[in-house]
Amino acid sequence: MPVEVSSDVVERLHAEAEAAHPEECCGILLGEGGAIVAIVPARNVHPEPARHFEIDPQALVDTHREARSGGPQVLGYYHSHPNGLSRPSATDRAMAAADGAIWAIIAAGRITLWRSGDAGFEALPYDVAPR
Repeated sequence: MPVEVSSDVVERLHAEAEAAHPEECCGILLGEGGAIVAIVPARNVHPEPARHFEIDPQALVDTHREARSGGPQVLGYYHSHPNGLSRPSATDRAMAAADGAIWAIIAAGRITLWRSGDAGFEALPYDVAPR
């Protein structure tokens, strides 16, 4: 079953990637069940933001705390690839936990979704839902 992504989220992901270029943007995907309904942009605190990303740890703590208090659930994470490759990089594969999180990668004007698991990343189909 495809993941549902709101059209607002799609627009915001593209805007985040464009605003951060030539560096990588990053943040957190929020939703319920199989639907991504919002994002939390985060500062990329990696020392080499043009080639790597690291989500600001405080944004992670705050967002997970809000989810535990009844807010939207953390479904996964997003980042951009200014190099234009819309698949997980070797670094992405090495750093991702095999926890089933959804990863959105924004590159070259498109968004791809992936699920991290024991066997690495699996491509996820998605449908764009109206706002």
